[in-house]
Amino acid sequence: MSGPDRLPEVTFDEFAKLDIRVGVVLAAVAFPEARKPAIKLEIDFGEPLGVLRSSAQLTRHYTPGELVGTEVLAVVNFPPRRIAGFSSQVLVLGMVNPQDPAEIVLVRPDRSGTRGWRLA
Repeated sequence: MSGPDRLPEVTFDEFAKLDIRVGVVLAAVAFPEARKPAIKLEIDFGEPLGVLRSSAQLTRHYTPGELVGTEVLAVVNFPPRRIAGFSSQVLVLGMVNPQDPAEIVLVRPDRSGTRGWRLA
C-alpha cells in the first residue's frame, strides 16, 4: 500500500543492514554554527563502538544539560556527515511532527541499562 505520506517498501534484508544501537549521552553543547538549531552530542555506545559524535536537531524539547545521561537510539553505520565543520558520526533517532518538522521527540528504550544493545 502506498500513498502521499508513505515511503517505498523495503525488504527485511535492507532494514537489517541498519545498525541501530542504544547509547548514553556523555556530553551535549549548543551548536549555533549549524544551519538549523542543533546540539552536539558525545554518545557512549559501549564496546566495540565506544564514544561517537552526533549533531542532533533537538532544541525544541531538550536542552544540552538535560540530555546528559540520557539513553538514545542511533544509526551507527552511516558514513560521517560534515555539518558546519563538525563530523557527525551517528544519526540520533527521533519522531518528527508532520505539521512542524522542527519539532522532534527522541526515540528511547523504556528500560535503562541497555547501552550498546542493537535494535531488532
